[in-house]
Amino acid sequence: MKTVLTGIKPTGKPHIGNYLGAIMPALKQANSSDTRTLLFIADYHSLTSMHKAEELKAATFEVAATWLACGLDPDKVIIYRQSDIPEIFELSWILSCFTPKGFMNRAHAYKARVQENQEAGKSDLDFGVNMGLYLYPVLMSADILLFDTDTVPVGEDQVQHVEFARDIAQKINHNYKKELLKLPKASIQDSVKTIPGLDGRKMSKSYGNTIPIFETEKKLRKLIMKIVTDSLPPEAPKDPSTSTIFHLYKEFASEKEIAELKALYEKGIGWGEAKQHLFEAVNKEITPLREKYNELCENPQQVEDILQEGAKKARLIAKDKISLLRQTLGL
Repeated sequence: MKTVLTGIKPTGKPHIGNYLGAIMPALKQANSSDTRTLLFIADYHSLTSMHKAEELKAATFEVAATWLACGLDPDKVIIYRQSDIPEIFELSWILSCFTPKGFMNRAHAYKARVQENQEAGKSDLDFGVNMGLYLYPVLMSADILLFDTDTVPVGEDQVQHVEFARDIAQKINHNYKKELLKLPKASIQDSVKTIPGLDGRKMSKSYGNTIPIFETEKKLRKLIMKIVTDSLPPEAPKDPSTSTIFHLYKEFASEKEIAELKALYEKGIGWGEAKQHLFEAVNKEITPLREKYNELCENPQQVEDILQEGAKKARLIAKDKISLLRQTLGL
Protein backbone atom coordinates (compact mmCIF):
# COMPACT_ATOMS: atom_id res chain seq x y z
CA MET A 1 0.00 0.00 0.00
CA LYS A 2 1.44 3.37 -0.98
CA THR A 3 1.27 6.43 1.24
CA VAL A 4 0.18 9.80 -0.15
CA LEU A 5 0.63 12.90 2.02
CA THR A 6 -0.80 16.37 1.50
CA GLY A 7 -0.28 19.45 3.65
CA ILE A 8 -2.58 22.45 3.75
CA LYS A 9 -1.36 25.75 5.17
CA PRO A 10 -4.17 27.66 6.93
CA THR A 11 -4.00 31.11 5.39
CA GLY A 12 -7.60 32.27 4.99
CA LYS A 13 -10.93 31.34 3.50
CA PRO A 14 -10.72 28.43 1.03
CA HIS A 15 -12.09 29.44 -2.36
CA ILE A 16 -13.51 27.90 -5.52
CA GLY A 17 -10.01 27.59 -6.99
CA ASN A 18 -8.92 25.49 -4.00
CA TYR A 19 -12.08 23.41 -4.27
CA LEU A 20 -11.69 22.58 -7.96
CA GLY A 21 -7.90 22.48 -8.19
CA ALA A 22 -6.91 20.74 -4.96
CA ILE A 23 -9.70 19.52 -2.70
CA MET A 24 -11.80 17.49 -5.13
CA PRO A 25 -8.83 15.82 -6.92
CA ALA A 26 -7.32 14.86 -3.55
CA LEU A 27 -10.58 13.39 -2.29
CA LYS A 28 -10.97 11.32 -5.45
CA GLN A 29 -7.47 9.92 -4.97
CA ALA A 30 -8.19 9.18 -1.29
CA ASN A 31 -10.94 6.75 -2.28
CA SER A 32 -8.39 4.38 -3.82
CA SER A 33 -8.27 1.13 -1.87
CA ASP A 34 -4.51 0.68 -2.32
CA THR A 35 -3.60 4.10 -0.89
CA ARG A 36 -3.05 5.31 2.66
CA THR A 37 -3.81 9.03 2.58
CA LEU A 38 -2.67 11.55 5.17
CA LEU A 39 -3.81 15.16 5.19
CA PHE A 40 -2.29 17.54 7.69
CA ILE A 41 -3.05 21.14 8.54
CA ALA A 42 0.30 22.93 8.62
CA ASP A 43 -0.40 25.28 11.50
CA TYR A 44 3.23 25.48 12.64
CA HIS A 45 4.28 26.45 9.12
CA SER A 46 1.84 29.35 9.34
CA LEU A 47 3.75 30.76 12.31
CA THR A 48 6.37 32.12 9.90
CA SER A 49 3.93 34.91 9.07
CA MET A 50 0.77 34.53 11.18
CA HIS A 51 1.33 35.79 14.72
CA LYS A 52 -2.21 36.32 16.00
CA ALA A 53 -3.45 33.38 18.04
CA GLU A 54 -7.15 33.73 17.31
CA GLU A 55 -6.47 34.22 13.60
CA LEU A 56 -4.40 31.03 13.41
CA LYS A 57 -6.93 29.05 15.42
CA ALA A 58 -9.81 30.21 13.22
CA ALA A 59 -7.92 29.52 9.98
CA THR A 60 -6.99 26.02 11.16
CA PHE A 61 -10.60 25.19 12.00
CA GLU A 62 -11.72 26.59 8.67
CA VAL A 63 -9.41 24.29 6.72
CA ALA A 64 -10.53 21.21 8.64
CA ALA A 65 -14.23 22.07 8.37
CA THR A 66 -13.88 22.80 4.65
CA TRP A 67 -12.35 19.43 3.79
CA LEU A 68 -14.88 17.58 5.95
CA ALA A 69 -17.78 19.49 4.40
CA CYS A 70 -16.47 18.70 0.91
CA GLY A 71 -16.60 14.98 1.62
CA LEU A 72 -13.41 13.93 3.38
CA ASP A 73 -14.08 10.66 5.20
CA PRO A 74 -11.95 10.45 8.38
CA ASP A 75 -12.29 6.66 8.23
CA LYS A 76 -10.41 6.69 4.90
CA VAL A 77 -8.12 9.71 5.36
CA ILE A 78 -5.94 10.43 8.39
CA ILE A 79 -6.50 14.14 8.99
CA TYR A 80 -4.53 15.87 11.73
CA ARG A 81 -2.97 19.11 12.88
CA GLN A 82 0.78 19.32 12.44
CA SER A 83 1.08 20.75 15.97
CA ASP A 84 -0.48 17.58 17.46
CA ILE A 85 2.42 15.39 16.28
CA PRO A 86 5.51 16.16 18.43
CA GLU A 87 7.53 13.53 16.56
CA ILE A 88 7.54 15.86 13.53
CA PHE A 89 9.57 18.40 15.44
CA GLU A 90 11.97 15.84 16.85
CA LEU A 91 12.61 14.58 13.34
CA SER A 92 13.00 18.17 12.13
CA TRP A 93 15.96 18.65 14.48
CA ILE A 94 17.52 15.36 13.41
CA LEU A 95 17.19 16.36 9.75
CA SER A 96 18.63 19.81 10.40
CA CYS A 97 21.81 18.19 11.73
CA PHE A 98 22.34 16.57 8.34
CA THR A 99 21.30 19.56 6.21
CA PRO A 100 24.01 21.76 4.66
CA LYS A 101 23.35 25.47 5.09
CA GLY A 102 23.76 25.83 1.34
CA PHE A 103 20.52 23.90 0.86
CA MET A 104 18.63 26.55 2.77
CA ASN A 105 20.26 29.35 0.81
CA ARG A 106 18.76 27.86 -2.35
CA ALA A 107 15.21 27.56 -0.99
CA HIS A 108 12.71 29.42 -3.16
CA ALA A 109 10.97 31.30 -0.34
CA TYR A 110 14.25 32.52 1.14
CA LYS A 111 15.69 33.53 -2.24
CA ALA A 112 12.49 35.42 -3.07
CA ARG A 113 12.70 37.42 0.17
CA VAL A 114 16.37 38.24 -0.43
CA GLN A 115 15.53 39.38 -3.95
CA GLU A 116 12.74 41.60 -2.64
CA ASN A 117 15.21 43.23 -0.25
CA GLN A 118 17.73 43.73 -3.06
CA GLU A 119 15.11 45.38 -5.27
CA ALA A 120 14.02 47.58 -2.36
CA GLY A 121 17.62 48.72 -1.90
CA LYS A 122 17.92 47.38 1.67
CA SER A 123 21.45 46.99 3.02
CA ASP A 124 20.41 43.98 5.09
CA LEU A 125 19.41 41.34 2.54
CA ASP A 126 17.99 39.17 5.34
CA PHE A 127 15.61 41.90 6.51
CA GLY A 128 12.27 40.34 7.48
CA VAL A 129 13.62 36.78 7.37
CA ASN A 130 12.95 34.78 10.54
CA MET A 131 14.48 31.39 11.17
CA GLY A 132 11.11 29.75 10.66
CA LEU A 133 11.06 30.96 7.07
CA TYR A 134 14.71 30.00 6.57
CA LEU A 135 14.27 26.47 7.96
CA TYR A 136 10.83 25.94 6.46
CA PRO A 137 12.11 23.24 4.03
CA VAL A 138 13.56 21.18 6.88
CA LEU A 139 10.28 21.12 8.77
CA MET A 140 8.45 20.26 5.57
CA SER A 141 10.91 17.44 4.97
CA ALA A 142 10.07 16.11 8.44
CA ASP A 143 6.36 16.28 7.61
CA ILE A 144 7.00 14.08 4.60
CA LEU A 145 9.68 11.65 5.78
CA LEU A 146 8.14 10.77 9.13
CA PHE A 147 5.34 8.77 7.50
CA ASP A 148 7.34 6.85 4.85
CA THR A 149 5.55 8.87 2.21
CA ASP A 150 5.64 7.53 -1.33
CA THR A 151 4.14 10.49 -3.17
CA VAL A 152 3.43 14.12 -2.39
CA PRO A 153 0.96 15.88 -4.72
CA VAL A 154 2.39 19.36 -5.33
CA GLY A 155 2.33 22.26 -7.72
CA GLU A 156 5.41 22.86 -9.85
CA ASP A 157 6.56 25.64 -7.50
CA GLN A 158 6.69 23.16 -4.59
CA VAL A 159 8.68 20.35 -6.18
CA GLN A 160 11.84 21.70 -4.55
CA HIS A 161 10.48 20.82 -1.09
CA VAL A 162 10.18 17.16 -2.05
CA GLU A 163 13.66 17.24 -3.60
CA PHE A 164 15.06 18.64 -0.35
CA ALA A 165 13.37 15.82 1.58
CA ARG A 166 14.93 13.25 -0.77
CA ASP A 167 18.40 14.80 -0.52
CA ILE A 168 18.36 14.95 3.28
CA ALA A 169 17.00 11.41 3.55
CA GLN A 170 19.75 10.14 1.25
CA LYS A 171 22.42 11.75 3.44
CA ILE A 172 21.07 10.04 6.54
CA ASN A 173 20.60 6.67 4.82
CA HIS A 174 24.14 6.84 3.42
CA ASN A 175 25.62 7.78 6.78
CA TYR A 176 24.01 4.86 8.63
CA LYS A 177 24.24 2.39 5.72
CA LYS A 178 20.55 1.52 5.80
CA GLU A 179 17.25 2.80 4.41
CA LEU A 180 15.98 4.57 7.50
CA LEU A 181 13.94 7.06 5.51
CA LYS A 182 11.94 6.33 2.37
CA LEU A 183 12.68 8.62 -0.58
CA PRO A 184 9.45 10.37 -1.57
CA LYS A 185 8.46 11.44 -5.06
CA ALA A 186 6.63 14.58 -6.12
CA SER A 187 3.40 13.96 -7.99
CA ILE A 188 2.47 16.75 -10.39
CA GLN A 189 -0.95 16.16 -11.89
CA ASP A 190 -1.05 17.02 -15.59
CA SER A 191 -4.73 17.70 -15.20
CA VAL A 192 -4.31 20.32 -12.47
CA LYS A 193 -6.56 23.16 -13.54
CA THR A 194 -5.95 26.87 -13.43
CA ILE A 195 -9.21 28.35 -12.20
CA PRO A 196 -9.86 31.94 -13.29
CA GLY A 197 -10.84 34.51 -10.69
CA LEU A 198 -13.15 37.51 -10.82
CA ASP A 199 -10.67 39.51 -12.92
CA GLY A 200 -9.73 36.68 -15.31
CA ARG A 201 -6.35 36.01 -13.72
CA LYS A 202 -5.67 32.82 -11.75
CA MET A 203 -7.93 32.73 -8.71
CA SER A 204 -5.66 33.61 -5.81
CA LYS A 205 -5.89 35.29 -2.41
CA SER A 206 -2.87 37.40 -3.37
CA TYR A 207 -4.86 38.90 -6.26
CA GLY A 208 -7.98 39.47 -4.18
CA ASN A 209 -10.09 37.88 -6.93
CA THR A 210 -11.45 34.82 -5.16
CA ILE A 211 -14.91 33.37 -4.64
CA PRO A 212 -14.94 31.77 -1.15
CA ILE A 213 -16.60 28.36 -1.21
CA PHE A 214 -19.10 28.84 1.57
CA GLU A 215 -20.35 32.37 1.05
CA THR A 216 -24.08 32.82 1.60
CA GLU A 217 -26.25 32.44 -1.47
CA LYS A 218 -26.74 36.22 -1.60
CA LYS A 219 -23.01 36.99 -1.34
CA LEU A 220 -22.14 34.26 -3.83
CA ARG A 221 -24.43 35.80 -6.45
CA LYS A 222 -23.08 39.28 -5.72
CA LEU A 223 -19.48 38.09 -6.23
CA ILE A 224 -20.28 36.28 -9.47
CA MET A 225 -21.97 39.41 -10.79
CA LYS A 226 -18.62 41.21 -10.28
CA ILE A 227 -16.78 39.03 -12.82
CA VAL A 228 -15.02 41.31 -15.29
CA THR A 229 -16.40 41.19 -18.86
CA ASP A 230 -16.01 43.17 -22.07
CA SER A 231 -18.44 45.79 -23.38
CA LEU A 232 -20.11 43.73 -26.11
CA PRO A 233 -23.91 44.33 -26.25
CA PRO A 234 -26.27 41.45 -25.36
CA GLU A 235 -27.22 40.71 -28.97
CA ALA A 236 -23.59 40.35 -30.13
CA PRO A 237 -22.18 36.81 -30.57
CA LYS A 238 -19.52 36.00 -27.97
CA ASP A 239 -16.56 33.61 -27.87
CA PRO A 240 -17.01 31.21 -24.93
CA SER A 241 -13.35 30.16 -25.08
CA THR A 242 -12.27 33.62 -23.88
CA SER A 243 -14.96 34.03 -21.21
CA THR A 244 -14.16 33.65 -17.51
CA ILE A 245 -17.84 33.01 -16.90
CA PHE A 246 -17.92 30.11 -19.35
CA HIS A 247 -14.66 28.61 -18.06
CA LEU A 248 -16.09 28.53 -14.54
CA TYR A 249 -19.46 27.26 -15.76
CA LYS A 250 -17.83 24.23 -17.38
CA GLU A 251 -16.55 23.14 -13.96
CA PHE A 252 -20.03 22.92 -12.47
CA ALA A 253 -22.45 22.17 -15.31
CA SER A 254 -23.38 18.98 -17.17
CA GLU A 255 -22.31 18.38 -20.79
CA LYS A 256 -25.85 19.18 -21.92
CA GLU A 257 -25.93 22.45 -19.97
CA ILE A 258 -22.49 23.43 -21.29
CA ALA A 259 -23.62 22.85 -24.90
CA GLU A 260 -26.77 24.91 -24.31
CA LEU A 261 -24.88 27.87 -22.86
CA LYS A 262 -22.30 27.67 -25.66
CA ALA A 263 -25.14 27.98 -28.19
CA LEU A 264 -26.45 31.05 -26.35
CA TYR A 265 -22.98 32.62 -26.46
CA GLU A 266 -22.75 32.10 -30.21
CA LYS A 267 -26.23 33.44 -30.74
CA GLY A 268 -25.83 36.41 -28.37
CA ILE A 269 -26.37 36.61 -24.62
CA GLY A 270 -26.17 39.42 -22.09
CA TRP A 271 -23.39 39.15 -19.54
CA GLY A 272 -25.88 39.44 -16.69
CA GLU A 273 -27.80 36.43 -18.01
CA ALA A 274 -24.57 34.43 -18.46
CA LYS A 275 -23.56 35.23 -14.88
CA GLN A 276 -26.97 34.11 -13.64
CA HIS A 277 -26.46 30.74 -15.35
CA LEU A 278 -23.07 30.46 -13.62
CA PHE A 279 -24.49 31.40 -10.23
CA GLU A 280 -27.23 28.76 -10.47
CA ALA A 281 -24.76 26.03 -11.45
CA VAL A 282 -22.29 26.89 -8.68
CA ASN A 283 -24.96 27.33 -6.05
CA LYS A 284 -26.56 23.99 -6.91
CA GLU A 285 -23.31 22.12 -6.22
CA ILE A 286 -22.17 24.19 -3.26
CA THR A 287 -25.46 24.39 -1.32
CA PRO A 288 -25.25 20.93 0.34
CA LEU A 289 -21.57 21.53 1.12
CA ARG A 290 -22.39 24.93 2.61
CA GLU A 291 -25.07 23.35 4.78
CA LYS A 292 -22.61 20.73 6.05
CA TYR A 293 -19.97 23.41 6.68
CA ASN A 294 -22.45 25.51 8.67
CA GLU A 295 -23.37 22.44 10.75
CA LEU A 296 -19.70 21.90 11.58
CA CYS A 297 -19.29 25.57 12.50
CA GLU A 298 -22.17 25.17 14.95
CA ASN A 299 -20.52 22.07 16.42
CA PRO A 300 -16.75 22.77 16.52
CA GLN A 301 -16.19 19.94 19.02
CA GLN A 302 -17.07 17.46 16.27
CA VAL A 303 -14.21 18.82 14.17
CA GLU A 304 -11.87 18.80 17.17
CA ASP A 305 -12.73 15.17 17.93
CA ILE A 306 -11.97 14.16 14.33
CA LEU A 307 -8.61 15.96 14.43
CA GLN A 308 -7.69 14.36 17.76
CA GLU A 309 -8.59 10.90 16.45
CA GLY A 310 -6.52 11.58 13.33
CA ALA A 311 -3.59 12.63 15.50
CA LYS A 312 -3.77 9.34 17.42
CA LYS A 313 -3.60 7.36 14.17
CA ALA A 314 -0.76 9.50 12.83
CA ARG A 315 1.26 9.20 16.05
CA LEU A 316 1.11 5.40 15.95
CA ILE A 317 3.03 5.60 12.67
CA ALA A 318 5.27 8.44 13.82
CA LYS A 319 6.35 6.79 17.08
CA ASP A 320 7.59 3.69 15.27
CA LYS A 321 9.71 5.78 12.91
CA ILE A 322 11.20 7.92 15.69
CA SER A 323 11.93 4.83 17.78
CA LEU A 324 13.87 3.29 14.89
CA LEU A 325 15.80 6.51 14.30
CA ARG A 326 16.65 6.98 17.96
CA GLN A 327 18.00 3.46 18.21
CA THR A 328 20.06 3.82 15.02
CA LEU A 329 21.41 7.26 15.89
CA GLY A 330 22.50 6.12 19.37
CA LEU A 331 20.02 8.24 21.30
